[in-house]
Amino acid sequence: MTQDLGTGRPGPLTTRPPGEDDPVAPRERHAPSPLGAAPVVAEVVRSGFVESVHHGIVAATGPDGSLLLAVGPVDAPVLPRSSLKPLQTVAMLRAGAVLDGEELVALASASHSGEDFHQEGARRILASVGLTEAALQNTPDRPLSEEHRARWVAEGRPPAAVAQNCSGKHAAMLAACVAAGWDTAGYRDPDHPLQRLVVEVVEELTGEPVGGVTVDGCGAPALAVTPAGLARAFGRLASAAPGTHEARVADALRAHPRWLGGTGRDVTRLVEGVPGLIAKDGAESVYAVGLADGTGLAVKITDGGERARVVVTTAALRRLGALDLGPGVADVLAALDAEAVVRGHGRAVGAVRAVPLP
Repeated sequence: MTQDLGTGRPGPLTTRPPGEDDPVAPRERHAPSPLGAAPVVAEVVRSGFVESVHHGIVAATGPDGSLLLAVGPVDAPVLPRSSLKPLQTVAMLRAGAVLDGEELVALASASHSGEDFHQEGARRILASVGLTEAALQNTPDRPLSEEHRARWVAEGRPPAAVAQNCSGKHAAMLAACVAAGWDTAGYRDPDHPLQRLVVEVVEELTGEPVGGVTVDGCGAPALAVTPAGLARAFGRLASAAPGTHEARVADALRAHPRWLGGTGRDVTRLVEGVPGLIAKDGAESVYAVGLADGTGLAVKITDGGERARVVVTTAALRRLGALDLGPGVADVLAALDAEAVVRGHGRAVGAVRAVPLP
């Protein structure tokens, strides 16, 4: 059984070819979304005055997959966007993708900053199966890294697929297709064998059916799952048995967090600073986290704005006992929180703060 993304009611699993317009019928456009029931999870405070609030969903699951924490409609389908990339990488490995070096496994799971080593890593994956950048079908863009983007623009270079943050994933998808003997030209199609395998893996690890399929920003299919299912999947990845593809992905993220995000990125610093933790950020303000004991966490800020995402995630980690994971964890989380500053006339006058969790 699948769910209609607009209403949350059971409905057909519909897809459209990548790149095709996806108009929303007026009836669907005005249907109430279950996300509208999300409570306030963060406040924007300026000089002691609550200026704005952000609504969101927080789901945490235990090692057995059961709910430990539920704030908001944790069973409503959402689009995790790039937070699903580690699960997609599991599917690529199951298809036979040969990624030479664990940093490339992390890159396959990344929304990277487009630093030079990220781009070279994507080229390495492609070269390993006899392909070039021309085979990439992700949306051309400039690097996410401000430094590398500025240099790119100064050099007068046009947007390129290899510089876009999903190039590692797309390169690895192509490598998986070559290994399995599948067509590479149509690898983004939801009906392609690779994308069907991705759906199988996502359903297996989340413990629920995919609630919808649409087109992600990079052109690959974007799958809908619930925050509870996303948390469950990350708990399973983080605690996977040694020797499994799931464990290989989790170990790669822990060992190479700069390949997962980039220099200075919050996801990189979170993985570096909390022992045993894996994490992946996603567009429209999603964060998914797994702890080594099998605890999973998913956060979705329902307005899609990024400024509350990190502080709600760090608050949830404290609530789940992450401070017990190491002596430096408190400092790591505090440093991430400190960046959610509110400024007036160039100086700090407040902050974005999480509402206490139950």
